[in-house]
Amino acid sequence: MRNVLLDTNAFSALFRGDEEVLKTISKAEHVFASAIVIGELEAGFRGGARYAENIEILDRFLAMPTVETLEVTRETGNCFGLIKDALRRKGSSIPVNDVWIAAQAVERGAVIVTYDRHFSNIDGLRLWHLA
Repeated sequence: MRNVLLDTNAFSALFRGDEEVLKTISKAEHVFASAIVIGELEAGFRGGARYAENIEILDRFLAMPTVETLEVTRETGNCFGLIKDALRRKGSSIPVNDVWIAAQAVERGAVIVTYDRHFSNIDGLRLWHLA
């Protein structure tokens, strides 16, 4: 996999030492970190007792040369609209933040590294292994 985008649960698994996620990102040319995922991580960190430690780990990861933080762009918005509409037409739904994350993956041609099965509701989305 050339380009991967880590979902929130993949980041969490990585930080807990998940060897499969580590192996996947070590082979990727580009690892994308979504601003949406970073927001979800921040919210989780703020609810825990180790905020400073977790932020330090995240910041070190984001500073790696193969990691790029993705912002929401006009093209992301277009991809979001297409995905959200397709899900509506299928009578499917997934959490709205995950639609944004999927939109960023589509925009960048990245494989989403996730343990969430609901991403499979999005036709054509490239997914890593599902637990």
